[in-house]
Amino acid sequence: MPLDPQQQVIRDRKERDGVAPLYTMSLAEARAADLASIRAGGGDPEPVHSVTDLALPGPGGELRLRVYRPAADGRLPVLMYFYGGGWVLGTVDTADGVARHLANAAGCIVVVPGYRLAPEHPFPAAIEDCWAATQWVLANAATLGADPARIAVGGDSAGGNLAAAVTLMARESGDLPLVGQLLVYPNTDQLADDDSMRANDDPYLFNRHSVEWYRKHYFVDPDDAENPLASPLRAETLRGLPPALVITAEYDPLRDQGERYARRLADNGVPVAVTRYEGMAHGFFTMAGTLDASRTALAQSAKQLRVWFGT
Repeated sequence: MPLDPQQQVIRDRKERDGVAPLYTMSLAEARAADLASIRAGGGDPEPVHSVTDLALPGPGGELRLRVYRPAADGRLPVLMYFYGGGWVLGTVDTADGVARHLANAAGCIVVVPGYRLAPEHPFPAAIEDCWAATQWVLANAATLGADPARIAVGGDSAGGNLAAAVTLMARESGDLPLVGQLLVYPNTDQLADDDSMRANDDPYLFNRHSVEWYRKHYFVDPDDAENPLASPLRAETLRGLPPALVITAEYDPLRDQGERYARRLADNGVPVAVTRYEGMAHGFFTMAGTLDASRTALAQSAKQLRVWFGT
């Protein structure tokens, strides 16, 4: 189908205003522009009961966490949410709108780690930080007022990649049970060369050049692209992973690899639901103030989280 009319308006406005693709900017410019765009598309922040910023010792120094709590009382389930940005862009502020919405709608604590970014901290620094943050939440659940038996992971784009990687690490560790994984247009194969990767070339949308730009910054050793923690689709087996919801967008170079990952999860006996949002482009999930489809996808995600949490 054609680009959704609301998505088309956003795309055409960028063309009219001569907005440069992020991959043509300096890192500092791209980081500022990315956050500004997400804030503009996300709408007014939802109020939550509390937002707390924490700092803990991480694998590479201080690791920042932001904790969103929808209610004062009770031991609540937890969603570890990893923001997108190609492992190059993004901060805990990037996920603010999504975290607030999911905390309220799913009735859970949402924890957003401020993981290290490339190229200053290339692969696997981001994964190490997300894993350390998830372990810390498990160990400190009582202090957080959280239920350690009900922890899920999730994220969009690079954050979905990190969430998938954390599930692989949790399976290997055997001491961090996860009840679900929310994967929103995730990178699952860094070497993908498929129909959606080749077709999406529009400079006013996230495109295959965007993917290559992020990948160039993330990997020092090109061979790391084959590591399952970078490309979960290349893991030997996906058996034993937690149930998944995979959300993809029609006009997204990552569409096919996300849907292949969902099929492989199913083939490996993992309960999985996959939804392609027709007419949508990469990034739509964070645009609840602008796109009806974003609000629908957030509601779908919250409903699935409640199923996993048993609430």
